[in-house]
Amino acid sequence: MPPSISLRGQTTPESPIRKLAPFAVQAKSRGIKIYNVNIGQPDIHTPNDFYDAIRDNAEKVLAYGPSDGLPTFVKSLENYYHRNGYNHITKDDIMVTTGGSEAIVFTMMAIASPGDEIIVFEPFYPNYNGFSKMAAVDLVPIATNPETGYNLPPREQIEAKITSKTRAILICSPNNPTGTILTRDEMAVIRDLALKHNLYIISDEVYREFIFEGKHTSILTFPEISQHAIVTDSLSKRYSACGARIGCIVSKNKEILATTLKFGQARLCPPTLDQIGCTAMVDNGDKYFNDMIAEYKNRRDTIYDILTQVPGVYVKKPPGAFYMMVTFPVDDVEDFARWLLTDFNLNDETTLIAPGPGFYATPGRGKQEARIAYVLNSDDMTKAINIIKEGLKVYH
Repeated sequence: MPPSISLRGQTTPESPIRKLAPFAVQAKSRGIKIYNVNIGQPDIHTPNDFYDAIRDNAEKVLAYGPSDGLPTFVKSLENYYHRNGYNHITKDDIMVTTGGSEAIVFTMMAIASPGDEIIVFEPFYPNYNGFSKMAAVDLVPIATNPETGYNLPPREQIEAKITSKTRAILICSPNNPTGTILTRDEMAVIRDLALKHNLYIISDEVYREFIFEGKHTSILTFPEISQHAIVTDSLSKRYSACGARIGCIVSKNKEILATTLKFGQARLCPPTLDQIGCTAMVDNGDKYFNDMIAEYKNRRDTIYDILTQVPGVYVKKPPGAFYMMVTFPVDDVEDFARWLLTDFNLNDETTLIAPGPGFYATPGRGKQEARIAYVLNSDDMTKAINIIKEGLKVYH
């Protein structure tokens, strides 16, 4: 018998979004076309600026870069935040990371010791579970509900979860998986609790540009909380460059940045070529957003109109991101999602969705919900949702 695997390795969950992949592979082997609306992989083209900058790179050696990011790229990020109204953010407040994922892991490791707690609102991005296990901290879930658009519960319900072990409150707005945008009043509640209980706020703002109605309020707009606020960000979705693996940590707290830099030094540096490509995207990318946001809004409206006509389906129109959580008239959405791949097709086509339980930490929640990522063009999204609609008619 070989030596045992670590407790960390045993308790880190598999991706609930990807666990249906083997059934999709089997369906494809039978000649079935799959519409993948289970993961946030957009079909919108990455800007040509990214590829042009890499092709034009004249360096003969692909060398290590600084652990906190190439100075030219960090300056581009500084300019980006200034263009978005955060003029108090300087290059000294930014650390480049290998994607937004590393930004969150480094942040958790910097602010919390093993056994400490971080409050998170569910449903939430499932990889937060994996990140917390890697950092040896515990996530404390607080439920939000479909009927209220997944907005935050009352302040007293949040405060009741704060203990001597609580180190931070983790928020994501616009939200993955719900598309919810926290209001300024909701953000102010989080601010007040952090100040009262001396907590950090980890604000995942990856989907900042994806606003269809309302307004995004960044934690960076509250100067009184600057020493408590940590923004984790990414270029993956903003520029449809998921494979570039470039993100960043933004904070006015110098101790946080000094600590995360030590972790960054241990992994040497973020990808050099990707930063070169991303510099060009960030410098020229504002022109990219208007058309992109209009396209996503059209996709959202298209599938929302179909879903609201399906008997038993409950969904609220999300104001941001490119996801929606949908409540289906089934007892076990994981079984339904698997059945779509194994037993159902429409003209040799079927749809892969992300079952809701994977977005919750509380056992038993999300059994009728699924996340749909509207990352395909409107024609394909229409086909994908119609497959679900027809499947519900015969699923038992």
